[in-house]
Parts: sequence; structure tokens; C-alpha cells
Amino acid sequence: MNRRNQRHAFTLVEMIMVIVIMGLLAAVVMPKFTDMKTEAQNAAEEATVAAVRSGIKLAHMTTLAQGQDGYPAKLDSAKNAVGSETNELFTEVIEDGVTDGNWKKNNKTTYQYVPTGNKYKYDKIEGTFTKQ
Repeated sequence: MNRRNQRHAFTLVEMIMVIVIMGLLAAVVMPKFTDMKTEAQNAAEEATVAAVRSGIKLAHMTTLAQGQDGYPAKLDSAKNAVGSETNELFTEVIEDGVTDGNWKKNNKTTYQYVPTGNKYKYDKIEGTFTKQ
């Protein structure tokens, strides 16, 4: 037989083994990937909540320095809507806004982080921003 006429190819068994190995790898990797996505969403939510709480404290310290006492009357001037560049949430407390489209204002004092469904309530008397 001439070397030019010989064809090299994978056998059916070799191809099945490769497919099985790829399937096992995918079964191991996919749960890790979804966990990373959830962790990233939780970190983004926690960062925004921490920034809002810091903003509330900063606003309170500013009013104390001016000889007044009290927390901001409200966290934002937005109407019930999803946060966006033109309708940022928390802009009265944090100068440039810290939110993205994942935050939604439910009513005057309640906000929701859409990916996790967690709701937060602002209490202007106590100056708290807590998870409900």
C-alpha cells in the first residue's frame, strides 16, 4: 500500500471517549461558573448597600457640622423606576450615584436589588438602610 493513499482518522471509540471526557468536564465546570455569577451579584449588591450606608452617615455628619441633627429625608429624587444614567438612585446621598440598572425603587423608602430579589428599606428617623 502506498503511503499517499493511507488516511489517518479517529476511530469511533476514540471519538466517544473524547465526548465522554468533555461531558464530564462540563458537568464539573458549569456549577462553578453559576456559583461565580451568584457571588459576583452578591458582591455588587453588598458594595452598593455599603456605599449607601456610608453616604447616609456622611450626610448625617454634614448636618451635624452645620449645627443641625437628622438624616436625609430621602435617598433620592427619583420616581418609582429602575435606576439608569438619567434616573439614578441614591443621588442625594452619594454625589455621583452608585447604582446600575439592577436596582429598582419600589416606593418612597423601599428599594430592591433585582438579581437577588432582596429588598431594602430606608428609615429617615434612624438613618438605617436595612434588608427586609
